Amino acid sequence: MDILTIQNKKDEKFLRRKTGVFDFSKFTKKEIKELLEKMRKTMKAADGVGLSANQVGLNLRLFVAEVPSQKGRSKFYAIFNPEIEGQSEKLAMLSEGCLSVPGLFGAVERSDKITLKGFDAQGKKIKIKAWGFLARVFQHEVDHLNGKLFIDKAKFPRSMNRE
Repeated sequence: MDILTIQNKKDEKFLRRKTGVFDFSKFTKKEIKELLEKMRKTMKAADGVGLSANQVGLNLRLFVAEVPSQKGRSKFYAIFNPEIEGQSEKLAMLSEGCLSVPGLFGAVERSDKITLKGFDAQGKKIKIKAWGFLARVFQHEVDHLNGKLFIDKAKFPRSMNRE
């Protein structure tokens, strides 16, 4: 799988469109498993912590994420048709980057805690309370699925080469 970037205008146009709902009836369990494995492999190969389906050219409301826990172990998430159900008023400003916007980083203000609802790979409803870095990753990926890029919200974007 190749990651779409804004360096290609056609890819950027695709990245800026809201994705379509993931319809579990159109995929076998094996196809879903293979899709998740490919997305996870692509994300890890690019040293990412999250990857939305539209970043690899798929018009599907789905993202994967893998974030290390405070204990050093990482947990893999695959969220289908995610929606942010609630978020804290407390905001945090942190630097973000994106696999689809190579070499650019900027400070983005996001809610410190969120509640995310969606479905797991078996189509079962899930609800996750996330805070800190995990909440940030989830918000970043949901933005992708809504056709928004972090550079639309970033303050003082800077290139890695201009530090």
